[in-house]
Amino acid sequence: MTKIVGLTGGIGSGKSTVAKMFAKFDVPVYTADDEAKKLMNEDTVVKKQIIHLLGEKAYGKEGLNRAFIANKVFNDAKLLDKLNQIVHPAVADHFTAWKDKQKSAYVIKEAAILFENGGYKKCDYTILVTAPEEVRIERVLKRDNTTRSQILDRLRNQWEDTKKIPLADFVINNVNLEETWLHVNKIHNKIIL
Repeated sequence: MTKIVGLTGGIGSGKSTVAKMFAKFDVPVYTADDEAKKLMNEDTVVKKQIIHLLGEKAYGKEGLNRAFIANKVFNDAKLLDKLNQIVHPAVADHFTAWKDKQKSAYVIKEAAILFENGGYKKCDYTILVTAPEEVRIERVLKRDNTTRSQILDRLRNQWEDTKKIPLADFVINNVNLEETWLHVNKIHNKIIL
């Protein structure tokens, strides 16, 4: 049976970089955030529920109005929770269908809020990717068209690493890519044993 390895880390920690390293071992990677965006754009039931929750401005000509949604939910914890209650079950069902098609010893499920939403309980192992906060902020500033203030809002909506570390089976401090690769290699070898 295919094992599920949850991979998580706060914004800018480099979890996507780590996921790509696991993919080099031909491990299938499911990126929950990407799949959530697809479902929010393509699944008619999910779209209707989001419009009911946030209004018509949640979607524009290009599809999902991410800036509008982020503005609303990252300043309102209750609204964020309601949005998560729409999206997370849809993603969970999609992941299960995807996983059942895989033939590898394990799959990586990359999810930003794996611990916060209890998703880690459905994983055989969990990996937490960390990096110092200032490094994370700089990475996101370079990567996204966003502001420091918006990044800090997102950071406040995620658990601190000190709360996640006790729940993780493996922790990778992702500052030096060579060291990160060594950690990924060790973890891969432990999981396939």
